[in-house]
Amino acid sequence: MAGFRERLLAATQNSGVCVGLDPVPEKLPEALRDKEEGIALFCEEIVRATAPFVAAYKPNLAFFEALGLEGFHALRRAIDAVRQHAPNALIIGDGKRNDIGSTAARYATAMFDHWGFDAVTVNPYLGWDGIKPFAEYTDRGVYLLAMTSNPSAVEVQDFKNHRDHVFQHVTKLAARTWNKFDNIGLVVGATRPERIAQVRAPAPLLPFLIPGVGAQGGDLAAAVKLGFVEGKAPALINASRSIIYASSGADFTEKAAEEAKRMQEAIQQLRKK
Repeated sequence: MAGFRERLLAATQNSGVCVGLDPVPEKLPEALRDKEEGIALFCEEIVRATAPFVAAYKPNLAFFEALGLEGFHALRRAIDAVRQHAPNALIIGDGKRNDIGSTAARYATAMFDHWGFDAVTVNPYLGWDGIKPFAEYTDRGVYLLAMTSNPSAVEVQDFKNHRDHVFQHVTKLAARTWNKFDNIGLVVGATRPERIAQVRAPAPLLPFLIPGVGAQGGDLAAAVKLGFVEGKAPALINASRSIIYASSGADFTEKAAEEAKRMQEAIQQLRKK
C-alpha cells in the first residue's frame, strides 16, 4: 500500500474539502427522524451526494458514540458508504485519542485495525510514547492537535515560556522529532488566521487538517494560502455543519452537494492564486 503522504497528495489533487460527519438526531431532516436507522441513512446520503467534490470525510466519533450501539452501526455504514461512493477519499477518525503507551496501542488497534480509518486525530500532550503506537502504522496519517479552533484553546495553547507558545513547541516537536515515518500532520484551526503562519513556519512540509471554516466562521483564504504548499504539504479544510445541515428539508442532499461543490471551487480558485 502507498504511504500516507502519497495517498493524501492524490486525494487532494482536485479538492481540499473534508466533510465532517457530525450527526445529531434532532437536526436530521424530518423524514429521517422517526426511522430507527435515520442516522445511518443520513450519513450514507450525505456521502453519496458530496462524493464528487470531496477529498476526505471526518466522522467525529463523539456524535456516534453518544448513540450507543445504534451509533456504532451508523459509523460502520458511513465508512462503507465512503469506500463505495468515494473510493479515493480518505477517512479520518476524529476522536483526539491518546493515553500512556500501552493504552495508546489499544486505541491505535481500534482506530486502524477495527474501523479501518486512513488517519486519526491524536492528542500530543502525552509525548512520543503516546503517539508512537499510531505513527507506527506507517501507511496511515496521524494529525496532532497543535492549534485548535475552539475559543478557550488559548488558555493552554497560547501559554508561552521564554520563547515559544505551547502550540509552537508541539509544532516543532512534530516537524523535527516525531515525524519518523513521514505520516505526521497537524490540526490547525482556521478561526485564528494570524496564528496559522506561526504553525507553518517551523513545519513547512507537514500536512494540515484545518477545521473551523463554515459554521465557526474561519478564514478560508488564509487557510488555503498558509495550509497548502503545493506538491509538498497538502491540506484538508474541514466543514461540517455548513455542509451536512445546509438544508433540513427533503432537499438536504442537493443542498449539501451544492455547498461541497461551492467550497471545492473556492479552494481551487484560491490555490491557483
